Amino acid sequence: MEKYITIILLTLFFFCRHAVANEAVSTTKHYIVYMGEHSYSDSNSVTSSNHDLLASIIGSIREAEEATVYHYHKSFRGFSAKLMPEQAQKLRETESVISVFESKAYELHTTHSWEFLLHDFPQDNKSIEIESKSDVIVGVFDTGIWPESESFNDKGLGPIPERFKGKCVAGDLNNNFTCNRKIIGAQFYKDGYEAQRGLLDPRTVYLSPRDSNGHGTHTASTIAGSVVNNVSLFGMASGTARGGMPNARLAIYKVCWPGPGGCTDADILSAYDDAIHDGVDIISESLGYTPEVGIENLFTDVNSIGSFHAFQKGILVSASAGNTGTLSTVANGAPWIFTVAASTINREFNSYVHLGNSTILKGSSINPLKMDKHYGIVFATDVPAFGVQAETAGYCYPNTLDHKLIKGKIVVCSSSMNDPRTLKSQVVEDGGGVGMILIDPFYGNDIGFEHGIPTARLEAKEIEILQKHLKINKNATAIIYPTTTEVSNIIAAPKMAFFSSMGPNIIAPDVIKPDITAPGVNILAAWSPAAPTQFGSVNYRFDSGTSMSCPHATGVAAIIKSHRPTWSPAAIKSAIMTTATRTMRNNMELISKNPSGSPATPFDYGSGHINPAAALDPGLIYDYNTSDIIDFLCSTSGASKISNLATCKKPPIPTYDLNYPSIGVANFSGNISVSRTVTYNGDGPAEFTATWDTIPGVNVIVEPSELKFKEEGEKLSFKVHFVPEKISYEGLVLFGSITWSYENKYKVTSPIALNMASAIA
Repeated sequence: MEKYITIILLTLFFFCRHAVANEAVSTTKHYIVYMGEHSYSDSNSVTSSNHDLLASIIGSIREAEEATVYHYHKSFRGFSAKLMPEQAQKLRETESVISVFESKAYELHTTHSWEFLLHDFPQDNKSIEIESKSDVIVGVFDTGIWPESESFNDKGLGPIPERFKGKCVAGDLNNNFTCNRKIIGAQFYKDGYEAQRGLLDPRTVYLSPRDSNGHGTHTASTIAGSVVNNVSLFGMASGTARGGMPNARLAIYKVCWPGPGGCTDADILSAYDDAIHDGVDIISESLGYTPEVGIENLFTDVNSIGSFHAFQKGILVSASAGNTGTLSTVANGAPWIFTVAASTINREFNSYVHLGNSTILKGSSINPLKMDKHYGIVFATDVPAFGVQAETAGYCYPNTLDHKLIKGKIVVCSSSMNDPRTLKSQVVEDGGGVGMILIDPFYGNDIGFEHGIPTARLEAKEIEILQKHLKINKNATAIIYPTTTEVSNIIAAPKMAFFSSMGPNIIAPDVIKPDITAPGVNILAAWSPAAPTQFGSVNYRFDSGTSMSCPHATGVAAIIKSHRPTWSPAAIKSAIMTTATRTMRNNMELISKNPSGSPATPFDYGSGHINPAAALDPGLIYDYNTSDIIDFLCSTSGASKISNLATCKKPPIPTYDLNYPSIGVANFSGNISVSRTVTYNGDGPAEFTATWDTIPGVNVIVEPSELKFKEEGEKLSFKVHFVPEKISYEGLVLFGSITWSYENKYKVTSPIALNMASAIA
């Protein structure tokens, strides 16, 4: 009996121990512990010190080693670990720790776009040389790359730059991933993803830098794709595919995996640690937080942290603004990040609908599919499935249509703002329908969706004609023609994409974000043939988003870096921002929004639309360095731990006095003077004169209004005084700009945004 009691007690002991252990695991979360720079001599010392710190919180070195997921030791100090909330709080209270925050998830945010930028867009009579003047290495944080794509051939490229310290990690032994003189480095990061989501399945994803999604291949080829002739998607957008700087080198950092939120903080920060150490010149990342995630301050955002250390090393970080399309949702708002919005180019993809009475309606789509004859048309509201209301059926949601009544028909479906468009055509196809006409007032021509059956999206005018025709003709028929590509100077462009996220900037309110806008709508670029599409396996594909505009800005930055290798990240940003244009190319009207046509503001486009040729020779530069950034950080929220980075000045310098190429004041309630310093970048003496917009309710004074430079590199300062008039604009944001001009050679423009925080009596 005693023996059995012992066995029972031991069983209960191990059961309880297992249960307690499971409970501990179930209450842990994946945290990042950021500690700034370090002075340790080697990575082993950093790792050992991290374990010592963590052991002091959780009990032992062994437990610290088991809890740790990543050590950040090359470019800055920190680690990520599975911790309980109370353990994370104790680390926050440790003097050497700057911030502790949960590892969150980021979302992933051509044949004509570069032609539009480099040749068709007004260049103020300036030409641009896109050939490399010096080697530029671009690090791409994304879903990996498809190295066999012709866009990544290394013909004509010289040896890999000796300064590059990165690796080419093949990963899965069955993968056959190799680098060349174009793709000079490739690594992948999965530990953070697996710590939060579970193990990845090698049967469904490549455990290597190889891209099974397509997104990373698309962005990398837009930045630096080699010149490839006769590229199209089934004849659409036929032409020469190329990146912004075909001679640039690529270092690939695969940080994103399948599914929503597939890019984790811990993996991204590890990629920063490596990329900075590897010696890249520019980092491009088409990813960012969604507004729902929420960020407390600049010290709890890995893009802000990683890009800060990149900035210190002279590396420009170019990032997407996000695809939420509403106010106050702009991502990547740190002032040392180059934040890019999305806009259109002068190209349309039209899919015409030919009605039985010979009326032709202009639609839009990505539709290579041919119809062999006219088919009958039915409204989805007229063919609901049993028990489904007509209004619900009208949106062509799954299981809402009567398959008998839509078989062999073209179905007219409606769409709400957030409906998945491709799913609607799939519902029609599954029910036996042969085509779809989509009533979609939200998207304009911004996105050409892929569909498995012939599909055309109609705008309001065409929809009205169709409705009248069907009302009169009960047996109406139509044929949907395959998409035709139309490039024309008559097409007003650029316009802001409806999906492009907007300011004001929540994380740094006195800095206008986004910084710039660039092509991001229906961009054709290289694709992974392993990534599924409606048309099967393809090597080039259309995609839209600020994910597509970001690599365009990165490409322009690479061109400038090649021509101006000693310029700082801030100088490159300034050159692009101050030479941007705020007008559409064909009619010189101010940039508007799609599809409404309402006027856009700096909260939509930042400084304007990117203008590569002008950016190579900007005239004046707004430069700033790490010391200026520290002054900025000392005045922001979350600055209590700044002592670990540097010593703050007393009193702190206002954040609106950061020497940024735009001027933002987030709390304007009285007289304010904003200071700026410009560096002359030109030949011989020059005298610049200031002009500025009238801002309603505010008197603007620039002092001095003339800047006389004697030689290149000279710096001169000025102040912009904002004096409110006795008119109330409480709660409004007032916009304007200031331009420094020298003869007909230079126009250096900075947007202004004043948030009227209170009534002016």
